[in-house]
Amino acid sequence: MTEKTSHISGEEADRNSGSAAERDAPVILSNEPGSFAWGVLAKRHPALIQQVRDAFPYDRRQHEALDALLEEITNGVVEPLAPSERAPGQWAVWGQEYFGRSWFDTPFLWAESYFYRRLLGAIEYFGTGPWQGSDPFAPFKQAELRSATVDEELRALDTLAAASADERATALLHASLWGNRADLGFRVTEGEAAPGDGAGGLVADDSAVLWELLPAGAGSVVAVVADNAGRELIPDLILIDHLLVHRHAERVVLHVKPYPYYVSDAMTADVVDCLRRFIQAPGEAGAIGGRLWEAMATGRLEVRTHPFFCAPLPYEEMPEDLREKFAAVTLTILKGDLNYRRLVGDRMWDATTPFADLTAYFPGAVAALRTLKSDVIAGLERETLAALERSGSAWRTGGTHALIQVRP
Repeated sequence: MTEKTSHISGEEADRNSGSAAERDAPVILSNEPGSFAWGVLAKRHPALIQQVRDAFPYDRRQHEALDALLEEITNGVVEPLAPSERAPGQWAVWGQEYFGRSWFDTPFLWAESYFYRRLLGAIEYFGTGPWQGSDPFAPFKQAELRSATVDEELRALDTLAAASADERATALLHASLWGNRADLGFRVTEGEAAPGDGAGGLVADDSAVLWELLPAGAGSVVAVVADNAGRELIPDLILIDHLLVHRHAERVVLHVKPYPYYVSDAMTADVVDCLRRFIQAPGEAGAIGGRLWEAMATGRLEVRTHPFFCAPLPYEEMPEDLREKFAAVTLTILKGDLNYRRLVGDRMWDATTPFADLTAYFPGAVAALRTLKSDVIAGLERETLAALERSGSAWRTGGTHALIQVRP
């Protein structure tokens, strides 16, 4: 398996060089002990290396590579991909100003992304041997998909089937939103704290605007950029089924990752696993699975991927071919925390900075459905921000709050 690369032209780089507001908002680093970003690099990544090591009978060479990666991220400096790595792609360019630094002194978004690329290299995912293409996170995703919790969530669809179309639309949109709390990578260190209680945990809610952009029967095409597999992807697929059945969309394009990323991020194989889980279930869940399977066969639901989805870059620097794909649809729905960070930029914005300003570059209408699990936030009303700050809770990072933001 070779790793594809995404090339960005000089013209695109000039166009996306950043505004004055961006220059004023500092890029998030991981070098402040006790900060959320510091905790990811100092605690979550070492814990994940151990979990991956324990999940597979890797050989001595892979164990030594994992040991070396652990030592590097905790005590060393960022090293480039080894010359023996196959198709290192753009990483030599993307990391040229960060190699030789402490991992903690590089941009948080870049460090997280490069960690997962290095982890795949350590277990020889991109090699030519027997571990080529073997997803190191598959056991975690499969265990979640087989859980009793998923059984309960699928059975609940039988009750929801009796609801009105409007009630069902609201419930499914919120299920897709809060499903992001099932992020396996987040749970490595954060535990299983429950999310906010439905709409009460929303810090911004543009859901009415979202539905206005997708009137029934208008022949809309919707792009959904997935985040996590398993318990998040299931409600995403249920929402997609609703869009198709009620003709809010004539066609949906589901974008997934080209290779394993951020522990639980969805790939094509994860979409298929979810569809099989639906089909094996009784009642409404089985019916949804059958409809989605047929939708894929007829082209009403299309799965795509692109190497840029595993790049350490904001969407403002997306390559032209991906820009054209998003420009061609009625609405792009970006799921999850990582997509949000890439959409608005992984910076410490003033939380009241208008969401529309930060996403003006995006080639078409865009919606963000995100459970808050990192410091980045924009588009809040001042009264909302003040109330959140008074609460004294870790509302930015604890997964207890969420948002639906739309830029038409």
